[in-house]
Amino acid sequence: MGRREEMIAKIKELMLQPERIRNIGIAAHIDHGKTTLSDNLLAGAGMISEELAGKQLVLDFDEQEQARGITINAANVSMVHNYEGKDYLINLIDTPGHVDFGGDVTRAMRAIDGVIIVVDAVEGVMPQTETVVRQALREYVKPVLFINKVDRLIRELKLTPQQMMERFSKIIMDVNRLIQRYAPEEYKKKWMVRVEDGSVAFGSAYYNWALSVPFMQRTGVKFNEIIDLTLKGDNKTLRQKAPLHVVVLDMVVRHLPNPIEAQKYRIPHLWQGDINSDIGQAMLNCDPKGKMVMVVTKIIIDKHAGEVATGRVWSGTVKSGMEVYLINSKRKARIQQVGIYMGPERINMDAVPAGNIVAVTGLRDAMAGETVAQEPIEPFEALHYVSEPVVTVAIEAKNVKDLPRLIEALRQLAKEDPTLHVKIDEETGQHLLSGMGELHLEVKLHKLKRDWGIDIEVSEPIVVYRESITKPSPMVEGKSPNKHNRFYIVVEPMPDEIYNAIKEGIIPEGRIKNPKEVAKKLAELGMDYEIARGIVDVYNGNMFLDNTKGIQYLNEVMDLLIDGFHQAMDEGPLAREPVMKVIVRLLDAQVHEDNVHRGPAQIYPAIRTAIHCAMMKAGPVLYEPYQKVIINIPYEYMGAVSREISQRRGQLVDMRQEGEVMTIIAEAPVAEMFGFAGAIRSATSGRALWSTEHAGFKKVPNELAIQIIRQIRQRKGLNPEPPTEKDVCPMF
Repeated sequence: MGRREEMIAKIKELMLQPERIRNIGIAAHIDHGKTTLSDNLLAGAGMISEELAGKQLVLDFDEQEQARGITINAANVSMVHNYEGKDYLINLIDTPGHVDFGGDVTRAMRAIDGVIIVVDAVEGVMPQTETVVRQALREYVKPVLFINKVDRLIRELKLTPQQMMERFSKIIMDVNRLIQRYAPEEYKKKWMVRVEDGSVAFGSAYYNWALSVPFMQRTGVKFNEIIDLTLKGDNKTLRQKAPLHVVVLDMVVRHLPNPIEAQKYRIPHLWQGDINSDIGQAMLNCDPKGKMVMVVTKIIIDKHAGEVATGRVWSGTVKSGMEVYLINSKRKARIQQVGIYMGPERINMDAVPAGNIVAVTGLRDAMAGETVAQEPIEPFEALHYVSEPVVTVAIEAKNVKDLPRLIEALRQLAKEDPTLHVKIDEETGQHLLSGMGELHLEVKLHKLKRDWGIDIEVSEPIVVYRESITKPSPMVEGKSPNKHNRFYIVVEPMPDEIYNAIKEGIIPEGRIKNPKEVAKKLAELGMDYEIARGIVDVYNGNMFLDNTKGIQYLNEVMDLLIDGFHQAMDEGPLAREPVMKVIVRLLDAQVHEDNVHRGPAQIYPAIRTAIHCAMMKAGPVLYEPYQKVIINIPYEYMGAVSREISQRRGQLVDMRQEGEVMTIIAEAPVAEMFGFAGAIRSATSGRALWSTEHAGFKKVPNELAIQIIRQIRQRKGLNPEPPTEKDVCPMF
């Protein structure tokens, strides 16, 4: 039996022993050695040669990842590690670090129980580090810490051991501050990382060495030896004395939970069904004999196998030929093939039991976040993304005959990556693709051209604005076209506390299943409890409440009212841009007794026009997306960078100096950031290292708002003049 066959046989054996499984991710700010770290772990597990580690980029197997030197797609691999004489199965997901691909991080966190946070020893904890820590802790994923690029402290910065220890202490303190801020209450202290217990390791992923206190105690290797070998450039001895994979995977096995431990606290948080039911208990105990439940975390399109769904098995065993329910899609499907990942390769298995990460084919209608089960159950909580699409491009097929293929290609792109939004502009017939940023769209469009061979024309990127209000409206009456149905509504600005609670997942999005429970949370956030009890639906950061009493036939049209509310929130009255932070309250209604007179054609325009009219009476405003920009530059370029930021309506938030390196943190509107990469390279002679992350939305300055509204309306084929109250409220 060859080495590969032995490995597969061992993985099959360990898959049946959940106490010996660790489902882990690697997450970092941008790509600071994370990919090299994952390669070296694979080399240590005997999956690739040591010579190729860090060069082969095994988990960055997409050609764009290799060309750009960043991780774009979360990649899975299963490997075996021996710790204290026992073999363990490590199911590893290498996640992207760039903010534009943060959706992949969110989806990966649902599948894993523990995460290695990689922090650059030179740069320390960065804003994107905070983002990934927050994403992990929101999903009840336990962190450990790897401080990378320690060789640079020795070689370049020439720090003394004492100075290095001070540097490590600061990084650990900063990471623990994040853990205390974002961890669930009961884990704020338990999950803090500590040098002394080995939940912190430090080293160099590039040179393939690492140290931790337990490793030094066990082997007698001293930090001073590592410093001497680094200064001599003796990397071979370094790797032999302190092999990175041993130190890091020992830390993983020792400190990160197995699925049996993790599911006991993760399931009650991620699944709102009855924990005491048979299925609840099977998931809580990671029971391979229970009814099968898995959650899809990623869809990839394979040229040969079609759609492949990757997911975490929470209970039961996934088998080929099994008939399953797609809970959110409300459809049945039959699983065809079952397998596991070894990097780009998928290894077929007969069955994969609870506690593992699985790849299955046959779930054609599944999306990321879908709950797949043997029988209808309560679905898992929806995935909560940190940022949202803020940049759009219009796409047209150059050849009319390619149009059906373009539609199918866009459908598949959006399925693989739910953070992409696809929409057909009815006015222009163009396809609008919205993403997290310029790079996100650039990568996806390259994939579309490469994989589908469609010749397309792409517009310049367009920013997606948001519409909102500044004050409560008076009560507005909405009449159906036949005048037989009337709805009386008010709109109010949503307080920041409630909006943030929605974004954090504390207040669930979608149709509310337990209004009393949500009303209690809203009351804690400052809303009147009696009003909050009327909560019906939360949609894209907006809220619909039914504060009527005893209205006949209202329940019969509630679904239509919610659809109309969604339509009003998708396209606001100012420029048909999405709406945010608006509370819509239905105060009274008259509904016709005959359902022929209260269909969609009557209810939709009544509620939609009433909401838009109320918004026009509530001080409507335009919001624009902002980016946080983090720039590292030599001190002498500080003035050039400051000028570049201020020319883009940006503001400096913080400046830090360490030696000759300045770190500038600024915020700027996304609309002004197009072409920033070339400009900053030119201004700093290519010496700037920079990254961005989503920084929310801010009100557009009044002097710019009218001009921007005109531009948006003109682009959409509307009357360019900003609408007045009379334009939007024709029937009042």
